[in-house]
Amino acid sequence: MDYLNDKLENRAKIIKPDDGEHLVLDNVSTNLMLTSEHTNDQLGIYYITLGAGAVGAKPHYHRFMDETFMVREGIVTVQVGEEEHKLQKGDIVYVPRFTPHGFKNDQQSEAKVTLIFNPAAKREGFMRGLKQVLSSAPVNPDDFLKLYNKYDSYPLDTNQMIPR
Repeated sequence: MDYLNDKLENRAKIIKPDDGEHLVLDNVSTNLMLTSEHTNDQLGIYYITLGAGAVGAKPHYHRFMDETFMVREGIVTVQVGEEEHKLQKGDIVYVPRFTPHGFKNDQQSEAKVTLIFNPAAKREGFMRGLKQVLSSAPVNPDDFLKLYNKYDSYPLDTNQMIPR
C-alpha cells in the first residue's frame, strides 16, 4: 500500500444535452443527466422542462440535501419561504436543507431549469417514482406522501401537496 502518493485515474463522465434517461409526465419532462450512480451519491443533476402552467413541486423541504435551481430558458417562479421570485435565464437560487420551497411555470410558454441536488440521495428514484405515482388515476395521496418521505421531501401542507 502506497500511503505517500495519490493514485490517479480518469473517471470523468462526459454528458451531452440529449444524454440521460428521459421521463415525461403530462407537461413536465425530466432528463436524468448526472445521477447517484455516476457520482457515488454525491451530486445529482437533472434537466427539467416545464410546459405552460406546469407545477414542478408544491412547497416542501429537505432534511438531508440542498437543492439549486438554474434557469436555462423562460421564467420559473420559485417560492422560498413565504416569498415568490420570478427567475429568468441565467438566474440561480440555492436552497439549503430545511428551507421551504416550491417551483412552477405560471407563464404561457415553456421554461427549462437545471436542478442540482447535493448529495444526490438517489433522487432519480424519486423522479421515476413520481412518474409512477402521478400516472395513477386518481392519484393516491398516501402513495405520494410515502414516495416524498422516502426521498427526503416533506410537504408543508399534506392536503395541498400533489402538483396538479
